[in-house]
Amino acid sequence: MLEELIQQRGVLLIDGAMGTELFARGLESGGAPELWNVEHPDRVTAVHADYVNAGSDIILSNSFGGTGFRLKLHQLDKRVVELNKAAAAVAQEAAHAADRKVIVAGSMGPTGELLVPMGEMTPETCAAAFAEQAEGLAAGGADVLWIETMSHLDEVEGAVLGARRVSDLPICATLSYDTAGRTMMGVTGAEAVTRLSELGVDAIGANCGNNLADTEAALAEMRATNPDVVLISKANAGMPEWKGADLHYSGSPEIMAAHTIRQRDAGMQIIGACCGSSPAHLAMMRQVLDGDIEVPEVVLEAATKRSVAKPRTRTGRRGGGPAGASF
Repeated sequence: MLEELIQQRGVLLIDGAMGTELFARGLESGGAPELWNVEHPDRVTAVHADYVNAGSDIILSNSFGGTGFRLKLHQLDKRVVELNKAAAAVAQEAAHAADRKVIVAGSMGPTGELLVPMGEMTPETCAAAFAEQAEGLAAGGADVLWIETMSHLDEVEGAVLGARRVSDLPICATLSYDTAGRTMMGVTGAEAVTRLSELGVDAIGANCGNNLADTEAALAEMRATNPDVVLISKANAGMPEWKGADLHYSGSPEIMAAHTIRQRDAGMQIIGACCGSSPAHLAMMRQVLDGDIEVPEVVLEAATKRSVAKPRTRTGRRGGGPAGASF
């Protein structure tokens, strides 16, 4: 399905942040976003619909913390299958309402645990946790399983093996890259693309991360290592900055639009945004991909690895939602 849609559309656009959009709709800090799939499904579907309307070809289900390990923090570990099934179902509601094919990807984030010998999670308990989550996502109608924001390749492997126990859906996997183009656990882009290709993952890439420059560098390394694999870029909207008690991201829609074109030209086939992004970001990313507006002029400041948008002389339509998001 992914490859067919890529052939049809050239580059697929993923969605943006989920958490900040739910906070804007009433989710309280410390609450379980996954519980909203059954308590407030209309609000979750509304977030998905905003991203679909902004032009996203792929939307990620509201199930990032949907393993038993993460749900146990909210005393919800007995409801893993139920909550993940609901997550995929409410995303499919928005996808089915679209006037084009939209792929629902079942989001599977890290467990938050360390594998032995550094922690207590074994390869078996890791795989079992992801198998349980994948079972729910598949039952809810996910088109793809989407393992994301990982830092350790052994955990990614556990997620892949667990998912394959219960589903034959395509699998995508992305890691989060920080300083010097490595994950928190030291994984390089070359190491990731090599090992995950051996596992037969359908698409590989980077999401979240420290800044745009490090994410782009890791993906460039992946492409240089493997010219044939389908690559995913889903970076944060610039760098996080504290402004008083609020966390803001520096990446405007213009900055993310320019980033989108850089990533397309670097050979990424699936591009989106992560923390700090909104439907407004995705709408402008869609417009530059489609050629409806000119690519914003952006200066990449190498010293600080930050992007700064120049004043625009031409504006285009923007999707719904705030220009930036805060935590």
